[in-house]
Amino acid sequence: MEALRDTFGRQITYLRLSVTDRCDLRCTYCMAEEMKFLPKRDVLSLEELEQLAGAFIDRGVKKIRITGGEPLVRRDIMTLMARLGRRLEKGDFDELTLTTNGTQLFHHADVLASLGVRRINVSLDTLDDVKFEKLTRRNRLSEVLRGLDAAQAAGLKVKINTVALKGVNEQEIPAMIEWAHGRGMGLTLIEVMPLGEIEEDRVDQYLPLTAVQDRLAAKWTLSPLEMKTGGPARYVKVEETGGILGLITPLTNNFCAGCNRVRVTCTGEIYMCLGHGDKIDLRAALRGDDPEEALNAALDRAMLQKPERHGFDISERGAAPAVGRHMSVTGG
Repeated sequence: MEALRDTFGRQITYLRLSVTDRCDLRCTYCMAEEMKFLPKRDVLSLEELEQLAGAFIDRGVKKIRITGGEPLVRRDIMTLMARLGRRLEKGDFDELTLTTNGTQLFHHADVLASLGVRRINVSLDTLDDVKFEKLTRRNRLSEVLRGLDAAQAAGLKVKINTVALKGVNEQEIPAMIEWAHGRGMGLTLIEVMPLGEIEEDRVDQYLPLTAVQDRLAAKWTLSPLEMKTGGPARYVKVEETGGILGLITPLTNNFCAGCNRVRVTCTGEIYMCLGHGDKIDLRAALRGDDPEEALNAALDRAMLQKPERHGFDISERGAAPAVGRHMSVTGG
């Protein structure tokens, strides 16, 4: 079949597929404490998620990242991972991975490795118990750290994703980098994104990574790297630690020119851009009379609607978020 290519000539080779909007943490920059989660009847079955992933594979997608919410809280998620793992083993696509908060990782790390997962991203913003509980509204840092131990013992390559938060973890960032690199893990810093209504104002949370990089460059030697992992990060090597530092900068350094990805929610809605509200319903295509034809037609329409760039902005206190939906709904 014809590869997925948008009107700007960018080929889509990377699918971020959400399997649930539910999460066992409540990170303050991501969601409200009293979240209203989707009714289970609205969420795609594991069979439908597999069928959807297969449609993207047939159109040239080479990397699939399973996301949530927290993907490992989805019941029987390893069934889906195993089915996708079989297609990975056959060479139908190149990489199966996931992003997790790490709380459930201890229970699943060995199985993930056996199914062909080679590397994972773990979201972790602090190593301080008090800060962790304040940020996530849950006291579960020890479970995350145990999960990291299990993942590395299983042979999984781990990258830590850290959201840089003004006045919260900005002073801890160098220590986190040293900790991650000391364990053989990369670390990627991410600017906070204006997605969904939360209790706090994101102006108060926003820490530009240009400022963070300047501070790190005064402490260490940061050597730019040409490496690519399929996502939006730029990478440098920290010469003193020997490790890799990634920077995801949707606000200070727009990364849209090379966008190769789309996101599909657990309800089967495809979002062509994280920073836009445009979406197309793939669930209706899946459940129609001719799912294969309908899905391909829907994907073709999605390529016509994929915008050139996002419209994120955090500059005005009290402003509504750029997009009303939470990241946990879109797929992290």
